[in-house]
Amino acid sequence: MQTPHADYFTAYHNLKLARDASGVLVAEFHSNGGPFIMSAQAHTELVDAFYRIAQDRANKIVILTGAGGEFITDVDWPSFGDAADPGVWSQVHDEGVQALENIANIRVPVIAAIEGHAYIHSDYALLASVIVAAEDATFQDVGHFATGVVPGDGIFTTWSYRAGAGRAEAFLLNPHPLPARTAHEWGVVAEVVPKGQALSRARELAELYLKAPEVTRRNTRMHFIQPLKERIVREVGYGLSLEGASAADLVKSMQRRSKPVAEKRKSA
Repeated sequence: MQTPHADYFTAYHNLKLARDASGVLVAEFHSNGGPFIMSAQAHTELVDAFYRIAQDRANKIVILTGAGGEFITDVDWPSFGDAADPGVWSQVHDEGVQALENIANIRVPVIAAIEGHAYIHSDYALLASVIVAAEDATFQDVGHFATGVVPGDGIFTTWSYRAGAGRAEAFLLNPHPLPARTAHEWGVVAEVVPKGQALSRARELAELYLKAPEVTRRNTRMHFIQPLKERIVREVGYGLSLEGASAADLVKSMQRRSKPVAEKRKSA
């Protein structure tokens, strides 16, 4: 049974929000109802979405998941504009910090239900209290070192906190799919379940957590997330500044490489 939704539930293009009578909110990332590809518009909207979710005390448990058997698969790079433009990166920087802080400020247990590819912003999932992953789910970071920029947006902070700095550095410097079972061995994933069962298992865990008194649930989440929240506040703004400088350098190097080709075509 669904409860009447709050006014913000239909405000976002890339986040479907549904809350049941027990107060379990499922937040599903999607692009036009299918697998989610991060865009500039979504990047902006998610800051507000996570803030409103955290603010709404009718949300007793929050489940983060993705549509179409995926978590977050890729990025719509052109939608962000020129990463070498300081004004563009200033917005990316601020939104990147605020999105993570707002997830960390959700003061009820958060469960991430991961199916398929968690290839972009797996840090969102690692801010959950518990991750349930399907047996065929894989984690990867395709948006940073693999493309030529610093993994500075919180991906290192969250992975090093959950898995250890050595594993995080190796994972981010040599991006390749990390199976759910390996993530489980590392202590990142709490449970591995059959394909297609991550969300249903997350709902079962939500039922279990709801048996505890509300103040206990809220205060436990606050207690558990505090050390990671402190690292986010301390590290992510700095990391995104480093990422922005590397993104600007990457854009310039791509322009330098393309210039001789354009000049050669002109003279032909």
